[in-house]
Amino acid sequence: MFSEKVLAVKNLVKSYHGIRAVDGISFGVAAGEIVGLLGPNGAGKTSTINMILGLLEPDAGEISVFGKNFKTHRSEILSKVSFAAVYAQLPGNLWVEQNLRIFAILYGIPNPKKKVQLLMQEFELTQFARSKTAFLSSGEQSRLNLAKAMLNDPKLILLDEPTASVDPSTSEILRSRILEYARANQSGILWT
Repeated sequence: MFSEKVLAVKNLVKSYHGIRAVDGISFGVAAGEIVGLLGPNGAGKTSTINMILGLLEPDAGEISVFGKNFKTHRSEILSKVSFAAVYAQLPGNLWVEQNLRIFAILYGIPNPKKKVQLLMQEFELTQFARSKTAFLSSGEQSRLNLAKAMLNDPKLILLDEPTASVDPSTSEILRSRILEYARANQSGILWT
């Protein structure tokens, strides 16, 4: 059934200046499932994610997250959703550990220090704990973005090109971590 999905998108449409960027797309993401949203540049993948996050208003269609309407259950939904993208960098003037701690506090994570340490180990970021984010390589920043995305133990993670601009070995490590997370936490993942 459509509402049993972690994420359900039905007949989603978005146009910009008369050009249809998203044209009636429908899909669902179940708990523990990784779904790829594929298409060439400009195909509407990022627009679709932005509509799911409530950052863009769709012209038509329905979006259901955890069986609920985003407009009426925004806070509840956002507490269980996370997002990572190469273009959504964390503040570069803060250390890696500071960035993660600030987000842990914002997310209301119990014992944020312990959770941050665990994720820094898991994503091989411990040696960068006192490094400013601006000086990390693209692969290190991608690992940091994914660690941040997993801070609040989300049940749905939206990933917009999380392995873009990283070398093949880092890409494989990130894919492996994402797959492990989805399986272990029964979280749905939408990946462009």
